Amino acid sequence: MAAAGTDADGGRRIGPDAAGVVVLGACAAWPLVTAAALGGRPEGMLLAVLAVAAGYAAGRVGGALLPVAAPCAGALAGIGLTVTVPQLTPGPQITAPLGHAGATAAMVTLSVGAACCAAWASTAPAVRFALRLLAAGIVVTAAVLGSLAGCVTGTAVLLCSLAVGRVRRRGPALAALGVAVAGVAGPAWAVAGNAVPDGLAASLEGRLTPHRVGLWRDALGMVREHAGLGVGPGRFGDLSATSVRSPLSDGKPHSAPLQLAAEQGVVGVALLALVFGWLLYALWCSPRATPVVLTAGAALTGLAAIASVGNALSFTAVSVGGGLLAGLATSRPFPDDATRGAGGTRPRGNRPTR
Repeated sequence: MAAAGTDADGGRRIGPDAAGVVVLGACAAWPLVTAAALGGRPEGMLLAVLAVAAGYAAGRVGGALLPVAAPCAGALAGIGLTVTVPQLTPGPQITAPLGHAGATAAMVTLSVGAACCAAWASTAPAVRFALRLLAAGIVVTAAVLGSLAGCVTGTAVLLCSLAVGRVRRRGPALAALGVAVAGVAGPAWAVAGNAVPDGLAASLEGRLTPHRVGLWRDALGMVREHAGLGVGPGRFGDLSATSVRSPLSDGKPHSAPLQLAAEQGVVGVALLALVFGWLLYALWCSPRATPVVLTAGAALTGLAAIASVGNALSFTAVSVGGGLLAGLATSRPFPDDATRGAGGTRPRGNRPTR
């Protein structure tokens, strides 16, 4: 029976890893296909895939060796990078291209998630309290930097982390996080397609800025004309009238789903959805405690929401951070000496509840 349990547990670990290899491999291969057919620059997509894979691998190793210290270090590194690197801090559109505010919000969200994961991984009440204070301090830092989105999403992750201690089954909660991402991405497509009432559309356009909405509409127009293969990776900025007219534009539509749909067709946006689905599946199968898993899931959901209406995933640091947090939350910490002395068995109460 022990051998059967070990085999079943090994199968649960192989499944997410094999799925990740297939999904990330497809994400790297498809832009090469579209670039060969239509031209373009697939290097940006390849770099993003490499960044996610490298971060995920580092998180798996760090979480196995140092389940508390590794996410704590990741949280400090994330907020430190946000504060010290000028290209990540939000600034006026006159001096900085659009998108830096989204990168700041994403890094704050991931840093808060990492600090809260470290808190749940610790068994010492004082350490757990200190790590939650660190998470709260990161939220305050976001407010000081002027990142309203980072402050809101960071606070949401912190509150979710405090609430998940009472959750016993992770499956429904992870499914709810997937629905939440769709609830953010869907309205962005509706705004781009003029499918919202006039009054609401005017209000949303005022908050999102007419420039961003114009980029979304250009992207959706490309999707309608080139649904199969898209216009080619990295070619949105050359073909978007809104981007060409703006000297501050970075050549991207500031929405990850719309960008992939425009540049790589329906297959590209389907692969993006598969990546997020794979992350939720890996979290569902994770051997870590349910509060750690759901905290990481909340932070990754916040990142996906920001990327749906912003340009966060164009920053390598954000892609690495997302992969790192996912790796930390799906790692298998090595048993301590007491556990090894007992034959390597794990207490029944530490088994993940799905």
